[in-house]
Amino acid sequence: MPKRDLSVEDIKKIVEEENVRFLRLMFTDILGTIKNVEVPVSQLEKVLSNKMMFDGSSIEGFVRIEESDMYLYPDLTTWMIFPWESEHGKVGRLICDIYNPDGSPFAGDPRGNLKRVLAGMDEFGFTSFNLGPEPEFFLFKLDECGDPTLDLNDKGGYFDFAPTDLGENCRRDIVLELESLGFEVEASHHEVAPGQHEIDFKYADAIEACDNIQTFKLVVKTIARKHGLHATFMPKPLYGINGSGMHCNMSLFNDEGNVFYDEDGPMQLSDIAYQFLAGLLKHARAYTAVCNPIVNSYKRLVPGFEAPVYVAWSGRNRSPLIRVPESRGLSTRLELRSVDPAANPYMTMAVLLEAGLDGIRNKLTPPAAVDRNIYVMTEEERKEAQILDLPSTIHNAIKALRENQVMMDALGSHIYNNFSEAKKIEWAAFRQTVSEWEREQYLELY
Repeated sequence: MPKRDLSVEDIKKIVEEENVRFLRLMFTDILGTIKNVEVPVSQLEKVLSNKMMFDGSSIEGFVRIEESDMYLYPDLTTWMIFPWESEHGKVGRLICDIYNPDGSPFAGDPRGNLKRVLAGMDEFGFTSFNLGPEPEFFLFKLDECGDPTLDLNDKGGYFDFAPTDLGENCRRDIVLELESLGFEVEASHHEVAPGQHEIDFKYADAIEACDNIQTFKLVVKTIARKHGLHATFMPKPLYGINGSGMHCNMSLFNDEGNVFYDEDGPMQLSDIAYQFLAGLLKHARAYTAVCNPIVNSYKRLVPGFEAPVYVAWSGRNRSPLIRVPESRGLSTRLELRSVDPAANPYMTMAVLLEAGLDGIRNKLTPPAAVDRNIYVMTEEERKEAQILDLPSTIHNAIKALRENQVMMDALGSHIYNNFSEAKKIEWAAFRQTVSEWEREQYLELY
């Protein structure tokens, strides 16, 4: 979505002309869940003067009850009017940063924390960190009560089309809705698994791209429901088929252009690109907890379903963690393939940028590219090539994060402590739950 430089007066004028009756103030909690405070348009003056308060103690990982008052500071460049919910008048949206009562940025706000990490680019003269995301999702049918079922809406496969791809109309409506909101959609297609879809939109700077991901999820779920479907960004909703990823295409720019590109460098990549790549590889096991943040994420990160399992990189091979797509010039980028759409995008970009900057700061050198299928390599061959495994559970991923000060610093102590505590509770609950699989395997046998 192209940013619009709107003033307070511009927004007041639009509200009047478009008959906007409600304002939805959106932000994202530590678990990546979109939260919103909806107020009538009579509160517009209060909203635009940064005086809108909410109770932070009711939000996961924010603050205790005795410190509950928080302020919403709207980012005016995120203004948009939702094309639905017009029965009682239109609804305007603003994405907000969270501030403390004393006017300081709240350390537990993932969006504000990403801004803090982005400021670290200044020492290198970088002007923007760009992200092109590729989010995937599944469409399931709703039952007569409007609840999600496990019935897929089609039996299609990669790049299939109607009548096999019954989600085509829904996906087309999602694309039209996104375009009406200012998204530049680059591709829309059926993915490998039945019921699985992908819509790619144009890259943007990190903050705007993360805002776009959160808006995208909201639009996808809303439009799917209108088609009698439930859209889920759960990484692995069904056994035996591919899970959903959110590949992240990253590039760094300065005033002269894309700093990853060097016409005379090996593979036409610059020293900075290789150093950034080395940083991503070095910290991969630790940032996996953030990029793959739920128990279910690790059901996707297994061999045989196209998701990466090993810490390696390649120019063309799709089995490693990081791939370097063919495009060069302004489009030179690194593609991290492990991230899934359950990830909090603001926290994800904070740890990935800090990992890359650490590589640049310390002039790290990546290991040699692995241009063969890692899945068919033996354990000895992987060891010889210095290829590590990604963590196999959220429990192991949190342990790796706890041992990595650079990644903990990228989150800040407030977000790290609350995130890791929430994940420990999640893992404990999962570990104690007896699954249907266990009953099928053991109930009669033992």
